[in-house]
Amino acid sequence: MSSLKLRTTAILITTSLIILFLLFLFFYIKREFLVTRTEISEDVIMEKITNIGKLELVKYSMKDVLEKKELRTILPDKRILLVAAGEVTGCIDLTKVSKDDIEKSADDSVTVYLPQPEICYFKLDHKRSRVYDISGAWFPTDTKAMVEDVYKLAEQRILQNAKEMDIIGKTRQNAYIIFRPMLANITGKKIGIKFR
Repeated sequence: MSSLKLRTTAILITTSLIILFLLFLFFYIKREFLVTRTEISEDVIMEKITNIGKLELVKYSMKDVLEKKELRTILPDKRILLVAAGEVTGCIDLTKVSKDDIEKSADDSVTVYLPQPEICYFKLDHKRSRVYDISGAWFPTDTKAMVEDVYKLAEQRILQNAKEMDIIGKTRQNAYIIFRPMLANITGKKIGIKFR
């Protein structure tokens, strides 16, 4: 009887170990198949290095609410509502200033001719912009196309709104405010600012 007990105990221990090993193997394999790994490979290629001499003098940060509708006769109208946030920056390109643009008028005055103000850049801030409503789109491709179109429209409208709010005039005004005192302090003379 004792050899039967020993044999039964040995079989139970062996069976328990096999079951534990199989359970461990099952959960290990399950975890390995369910785990996703992300690999990112990157090759950076420097295309061009540009020296920038543009002095930013004003930045307009703005929001715009755009609603775009495509009216259809039979089907429901397509409609999208976007609250767009972006910025437009006005600057002067100081790389265009040469020695000929500095003119001494009298003993105590200097006139500096600056290039015309320009818009340095304009961009839509995608993190702060939100699509709030889309209706009438039946397919995901329609929705994607509507969103892309309204974002392009929002970028154009932010630039147009900045122009309507006279960003170039504000850039010119800030050039007077910034350059005149700075150059007067450096030269100790009266400074006149003009634009070519």
